[in-house]
Amino acid sequence: MCELLAMSANTPTDLCFSFTGLTRRGGATGPHKDGWGVAFYEGKGVRAFHDVDASANSRIAEVVQTSPIKSEVAICHIRQANVGEICLANTHPFIRELWGRYWVCAHNGQITGFRPAPGYYEPVGSTDSEALFCDILNDLRRDCDRDTATEVIVGRLVELARVYARQGVFNLLLSNGDWLFTYCSTKMASITRRAPFGPARLKDADVIVDFESETTPDDVVSVIVTEPLTTDEIWDIYQPGEWRLWRQGEVIMQGSAGSD
Repeated sequence: MCELLAMSANTPTDLCFSFTGLTRRGGATGPHKDGWGVAFYEGKGVRAFHDVDASANSRIAEVVQTSPIKSEVAICHIRQANVGEICLANTHPFIRELWGRYWVCAHNGQITGFRPAPGYYEPVGSTDSEALFCDILNDLRRDCDRDTATEVIVGRLVELARVYARQGVFNLLLSNGDWLFTYCSTKMASITRRAPFGPARLKDADVIVDFESETTPDDVVSVIVTEPLTTDEIWDIYQPGEWRLWRQGEVIMQGSAGSD
C-alpha cells in the first residue's frame, strides 16, 4: 500500500508542514520507501517532482519542504511497491492532458491484474494505478467533452470508482486544477483549517506550526490524507465508498458510492 496527500487552496506554510509530515512516513516512521512524487498546480501549469529514493532521505524532498510554493491544488504520493518495479515511470502522481488541462492522479490500493481497455491514453509504467488513470481518462474522453458539466463528469467518476472498488482497493485523488475529486475505498481523512487558526503538531516529526501567525483571516486550507498527520487536531474520517469534490478548500459536492 501507499500513502496519499492532497491539499486544496493551501498556503506555503501549510504545504511545507503537511509535506514534511508525510515524507517522514517514506522510510522513517513508515514502510513507504519505494519512491515518491508531488505535483503542484500553478494556474493551468503543473510543477512536478518525482524521486525513486525514499522520501525521508530524498534531497529533492528537502528542497520541496523548504520552498515557499503556493498552489491551489497539490497532490503527493509515497510508494510502497506492490505492482511494478521501483523506477521513475512507476512513481505517482501521474499526469496527462485532457481538454486543454493537465489532469493529475494518485492512487492508493491494488487491483490485481487490471488492464485498461484500449484507448487514446496508455500507461508508460507497469502499475495498476497508472492503468486505472488511463482507463478513467479514456472513459471521460469517450463519453464527455470539454463543455460537459462538472456534475456530469463527477457522476461518471463516481460510477467508475464503484466499479473499480468492487475489484480491489481503490483510494483516489484526481484533479484537473480547477477541482479535486477524492474517493475512499478503505482509508482517508481530511481536515479544513480556517480562522481562527491555531497551532498544530505533526505525528511523524517534532514540528509545531502556529498557523495564526502564518495565515490571513480569509485563508481556507483543506488537507486530505490516507491517515491523519497531526496529533492535536480533529480529523474527519471518510467512510468506505465516500467521495468528495473540493474547490478552493471547500467541499462543493459529496456522496457515497459504495462498492456493491
